[in-house]
Amino acid sequence: MTNHAGFAADDAVTAAVPVQAAQGGRHFPPFLAPSSRLTDCKKAAAHMDLAGAGGVATVPGSWPRHAKPVSGAELDDWMEKHPSALAWFESVAAAAKGKEIVVFLDYDGTLSPIVADPDRAFMSDEMREAVRGVAKHFPTAIVSGRCIDKVFDFVKLEELYYAGSHGMDIRGPTAAASEYNHNMKAKQGDAVTFQPAADFLPVIEEVYQVLKERMASIRGSLVENNKFCLSVHYRCVDEAEWGVLDGKVRAVIEGYPDLRLSKGRKVLEIRPVIDWDKGSALQFLLKSLGYEGRDDVFPIYIGDDRTDEDAFKVLRNMGHGIGILVTKVPKETAASYTLREPSEVKEFLRKLVKIKINGDKGLIGK
Repeated sequence: MTNHAGFAADDAVTAAVPVQAAQGGRHFPPFLAPSSRLTDCKKAAAHMDLAGAGGVATVPGSWPRHAKPVSGAELDDWMEKHPSALAWFESVAAAAKGKEIVVFLDYDGTLSPIVADPDRAFMSDEMREAVRGVAKHFPTAIVSGRCIDKVFDFVKLEELYYAGSHGMDIRGPTAAASEYNHNMKAKQGDAVTFQPAADFLPVIEEVYQVLKERMASIRGSLVENNKFCLSVHYRCVDEAEWGVLDGKVRAVIEGYPDLRLSKGRKVLEIRPVIDWDKGSALQFLLKSLGYEGRDDVFPIYIGDDRTDEDAFKVLRNMGHGIGILVTKVPKETAASYTLREPSEVKEFLRKLVKIKINGDKGLIGK
């Protein structure tokens, strides 16, 4: 048994400095409790943020930016508040020493790269093994906007907890993976399942059919049914059509007062109007695992999207644990630390496993 009013062009900014270049060998103290489709989708990908290649691509137009242009003292201040979780890994480990780590992971942009076709957002075998390794030692959950079945098809690990549809569909590990039940305070064998938006399924399906019909005229658009929420992807839509797409989606949602519209990385999200989000899912899972109100737990949440900010804020209010934002450029965030891309997430997860195996030598006592 194991122990344990328009869209935001979120992938680009007009004059931002990549995080990697911004670090430039600097060392900052950590803040543990902070603060018509283009010709093809290859061209769409070239239109995206390519900061990893040494710069930041720009997106023309006047759309509001989630990542804000910063430089000089402002950039230094941002890096001081949100340092690299890899560069400051020993500080993270020291803060977690003697506590029980619980790991929460977004999927798209965190475990897999952001791609033009959301149906091809595959995670690498190396990433899967890194997640499997973490799950052997710590309770681990995937918290995604995807429907729970789709994200499971990508991850393919039965020993994890899954919170799909932005946390509105929660499922625990399968019986076949019972050997991964950690020696936690929750009752062994109790199924962790929860669907707070079950009453909204009929209206979600109705709106899905309407949106599919309305989006048919916008080349490159994709409407994804995530069971308890819907996603309208526009990554492969010609930018000249973004306003048209926005207007059509809003016109549909206006007829459904029980639904609300939010935006992510080149995607519009339609969700039920209920007091539930990824932060709520984090709290629900911690409670289900027996950690509610305890100071000896150290949740780690890693994500890259606006919707992950709800979880970062929960951790900030708890006063322990950390949020890690995956980003190549400075953004407004409640996360404590940053990682640049999925490859760094993989390295961070491997480090967690290594220090667990090394015991006290690795700085973590439990």
